[in-house]
Amino acid sequence: MKIQLVISNQTNPYVNVAVENYLLGLDVADTVTLYLWKNRRTVVIGQNQNPYAECNVDQLIADGGYVMRRRTGGGAVYHDDGNLNFSFIVPHEFYDQTRQFSVLQRAVESYGLHTEVSGRNDVLCEGRKFSGNAFNKGKYQHLHHGTILIKGNIEDLQRYLKVKPAKLKKHGVASVQSRVVNLSDLAPVTAVNIVPRLIEAFEKEYGSKAEVVDFDHLIACPEVRQLIQEMESPEWLFGRWKNFVAQYSAQFDWGLVELHLDVDQEHSIINHVEIASDGLDLAVIEQARQLLEGASSVERPDVPQVDNAGVIVDILSIIY
Repeated sequence: MKIQLVISNQTNPYVNVAVENYLLGLDVADTVTLYLWKNRRTVVIGQNQNPYAECNVDQLIADGGYVMRRRTGGGAVYHDDGNLNFSFIVPHEFYDQTRQFSVLQRAVESYGLHTEVSGRNDVLCEGRKFSGNAFNKGKYQHLHHGTILIKGNIEDLQRYLKVKPAKLKKHGVASVQSRVVNLSDLAPVTAVNIVPRLIEAFEKEYGSKAEVVDFDHLIACPEVRQLIQEMESPEWLFGRWKNFVAQYSAQFDWGLVELHLDVDQEHSIINHVEIASDGLDLAVIEQARQLLEGASSVERPDVPQVDNAGVIVDILSIIY
């Protein structure tokens, strides 16, 4: 097994995420990749999230910022120059979240700090979140990516992100600021000096020297240019969400879900369903949508025997 390192020299989120998606789509069964990148003034939302519910879109764009929809689940996060992002792109047979989290934790703990993985996708330092993570399974490889909050502008985070009261209540706190922490407030961490520590931790974890990939070569690939166009298109970013109005909503242990139903009142049939969620499992959200479309609006459809069937049951329980 080989390991390789990719470091972005750009802060445009559409470029950075296009490169990530390109790397994920490669058939390289013997190579583990660590990709490091930064975005400028960006709210990144999960694939199933409604941008208008997650951030102040007009204010963000007026301030020269970006809305970025990723191809993984999870919730909305804010990126700026004080935030370093990492991506592990790993062939299926070598994918191990414990090892990948270990790289991040080892690098941060080299500053004398204590870290712990919490819940479904957070990493904490001194009891407060500095890293949120999300996951995706591609055809050939798995993706595990996340954030490292080093010296982010917490005031901007609060200005651009809309955090739902149910989520704050669940965490037992009164504000976004009380949940997150800049690592630079705890130790002399910078977006520059943490990079060699991440590389060292990566090489130690996998026991070999990382090969460095030229970023300019990557972004010159026609496939990457096409992905950039897709990621920045209004259809992908906003599409069907402009007129989304949640008719049903609930907060579960696995995440928040909101539903909008287009119902044929005469025949009591659900014609169309939109599901907004910060749930990490994209497949189970799609299964729930398929179950609901064409079903009776007064009689709950049978739940198939599938992984995470409990999530589907939770979603159906909001309506029936």
